[in-house]
Amino acid sequence: MDYKELRNPSQPADTPDGFVSEIRSIIDQARSNAVRSVDFCRVRMYWNIGKRIFEEEQHGKERADYGTYLIRNLAKRLEPEYGSGFSVRQLERSRQFYRLYPIASTVRTQLNWSQYKMLIAIADADKREYYELEAINNGWTGRELERQINSMLYERLLLSNDKEAVLAVARKERIPESPMEIIKDPMVLEFLGLERQPAYYEKNLEKAIITKPYSPANISSIYPLRNNLSVK
Repeated sequence: MDYKELRNPSQPADTPDGFVSEIRSIIDQARSNAVRSVDFCRVRMYWNIGKRIFEEEQHGKERADYGTYLIRNLAKRLEPEYGSGFSVRQLERSRQFYRLYPIASTVRTQLNWSQYKMLIAIADADKREYYELEAINNGWTGRELERQINSMLYERLLLSNDKEAVLAVARKERIPESPMEIIKDPMVLEFLGLERQPAYYEKNLEKAIITKPYSPANISSIYPLRNNLSVK
């Protein structure tokens, strides 16, 4: 008799795959929640730091350079102890973060600090709010948000008569059928000196704008250039 073939009647059957999948989902969800919780704690930390820096600046507002002096000295004390996350640059971002979001309840729990760094680098309030809401509604990661900003999605929407088509491409709901797909607003295109097309694909648009002879001072009022979007 092959004893290997014998089986203890009391031995339970293999654990069902569905049950294991459920447990895995619970673990993965808990880990994901923990990461988001840490991310938001970091966001709130920088917001609170920015708030205190801003408040402290008001005490020395009679000195024009007090804010710069304050941040440099604070970084000098904090960076050796806590690391590069408290450098002059990061502390300046914290201050700007608080100035743009002075009400704590407007700070979104769905966004992490990397995403907020990109948002606070956008000077235009409408543009910043647009990317903020799109990032939340579409669950964009930091890299996806950066890609959409660099692809000039907001500008393309402003110029396009077919906004749904632009959004569909951005959200990967469909693939552009040809390079000439994504922009058309006759008044703005006329101002830019561009011919009206059914749509402009982002690279074609950027190339057309760069090569056209117009005054940067005039165009910047209605069309923020891409170099204003860069995040360092």
